[in-house]
Parts: sequence; C-alpha cells; structure tokens
Amino acid sequence: MASLRLTNSILVTTAAAAALGLSALPASAATSATTYKVTPGGSFTGKSGTTTLTDTNTGTQLVCKSAAASGTLKSGSGLAGAGLGSIKTISFTTCTGPLGLTFTVKPAHLPWTLNATSYKSGVTKGTITGIHATLSGTGCTATVDGTSATADNGKVAITYTNSSAKLAVLAAGGNLHVYNVSGCAGLLNSGDASTFVASFAVSPKQTITGS
Repeated sequence: MASLRLTNSILVTTAAAAALGLSALPASAATSATTYKVTPGGSFTGKSGTTTLTDTNTGTQLVCKSAAASGTLKSGSGLAGAGLGSIKTISFTTCTGPLGLTFTVKPAHLPWTLNATSYKSGVTKGTITGIHATLSGTGCTATVDGTSATADNGKVAITYTNSSAKLAVLAAGGNLHVYNVSGCAGLLNSGDASTFVASFAVSPKQTITGS
C-alpha cells in the first residue's frame, strides 16, 4: 500500500463495498457451491478508486485516492473454493490522514489468499486471507493484521460480480485490527478493530460460477 489518508469521520463509504460478482446461475440454483468454475482464470489485475481503512473504535479513517492489485485465479471447473486464487501485489497511492498527514502503507507476507465461500445469481462471496501491512507517517506508525501483530491472518470479506467484473472488499465480515501503534495522537490505538473497503475493476473480466 502507498501513502494513505486519515479522516476523523466514522463514515465508511458503502459504495466502496460494491459487489464482487461472479457469473449467474438459474434462480432455482442453490445459494452455495462446494466447487467452482472459473473462466478464463490465470493472471488478472485490479484497479480501484478511493479505498478506506477505518479504526472503528476512534472513527479515524485512512483514505487512499487509488489502489492497484494483481494476482492469479485457477482455471477450469470442479475447483475448491479455498485457495481459488491469490493476490500477489497491491499498492496504494495518494494516501493521507487528519491534520494533512501523509502515510505510506506497505503490504507484507504476500501472496494473500483469495477464497470463494458461496455463489448465487452471478455473485460469488468469499474472503481474502493472510493480510499483513504496515502504516507509517510523520509521528504515526502502526501494523494492520488479524488476531495479533505477527499472526499474518488478517481477513476481509469480498464479493465478485460477473456482470460488472468488480471485486469488492466489504466493511463487514473481516477481522482486521491495528497493532504496534506509535504516536498517532490517539487517532489509532493498539488492538482497535478496523475495516477496509474498496472496489476493484478486474481485467481481464472473469466469470466465476458454482459447479
């Protein structure tokens, strides 16, 4: 992640949590799938507009103007949802925070794992797991992870929507926390729960369905 913006607002833009859709099934189809079909699979890139990391205890927001990611998806049918793909790189630009502070965010322990958990009507729900990142700015540093600063098990919920080729990172359903906070004027506190939201346009367009 690159520079990041903190805003003393508790609002998390729900628009950023747009659908992560995958391809449609008939209305009579089951709401979950045990295996998945991915076309074409292989390497992909994702580009997002505004991304927001929010400390849910203080309401502080770190806002980046844009983000870019790359990864891979398995290809074919009969694929397990766990480990369906991976996020190999992710970066954030023009990231700032309260008081005009500029932040740098560095992801670590890549690749992160992309998992599918259910499929219905063109939308696949899932998670990204293995998240770990560090935040640094003038007078403020912190670590973002899951159950501890060194667990490397940060998780966010996602959706992928086939029709729009959008992969959305959702505010609810994750386990992110901030740790090792130094400075930050009380805007972030070690152990605080946090959320991350973004919406990535995926290229080439992928179609994911239950199989």
